[in-house]
Amino acid sequence: MQENRRRCIAMLGGSFDPVHNGHVALGSYFAKLLVPDELRVIPAGNPWQKQGLTAASEHRVAMTRLAFSGLAVPVTIDEQEIRRSSPTYSIDTLRALRAELGSEVSIAFLLGADQLQQLHTWKEWQSLFDHAHLCASSRPGFSLDAARLPPEVAREFKRRDASAEQIRNSAHGLTCLVTDLAIDISATEIRASFERGELPEALVPTGVLDYIKQHHLYGN
Repeated sequence: MQENRRRCIAMLGGSFDPVHNGHVALGSYFAKLLVPDELRVIPAGNPWQKQGLTAASEHRVAMTRLAFSGLAVPVTIDEQEIRRSSPTYSIDTLRALRAELGSEVSIAFLLGADQLQQLHTWKEWQSLFDHAHLCASSRPGFSLDAARLPPEVAREFKRRDASAEQIRNSAHGLTCLVTDLAIDISATEIRASFERGELPEALVPTGVLDYIKQHHLYGN
């Protein structure tokens, strides 16, 4: 009889203001690499490192749902951070996820290069490994040895480096850095494009672009 496979949940958080093709590419890449049972997408509520969000939470949730609807993995839009009245910290979200899912489920926390570069400034960042694996994508030409990566973060990623199979078969504490996801998109630049009256069609999923136009978001 075949042994039951450990359940794996990939988690992707972000402001999604707006959600763009870089977010979708990151989720899609790790969905193929890890083959998780579910991709949990978590729009931020009150992110402590952001100076306020442009679009209201209901719009960001709706856009995120549209953007990730075509992935070949079950997707759940988790609104727990939006429901929180206090500032949003990733460690709190991971603790809540771990309490919900149990100790044996593999949780893979997906990060973009910009988040990875700031990881050492996050609240209790080293405790993230107690609850999840950290899987990050690099910018084009970016590596763990790049000077822009904080040395303490580089050390943790190097010593915890693991294969997709190892991540799937353990609950937390490992890392994976992929260097072939060559997408570098900024939500700030996208909002600026809308404010200039431009439509960044190559940067935003079609359904999201239609939603932004329909609801007159970002000065559109």
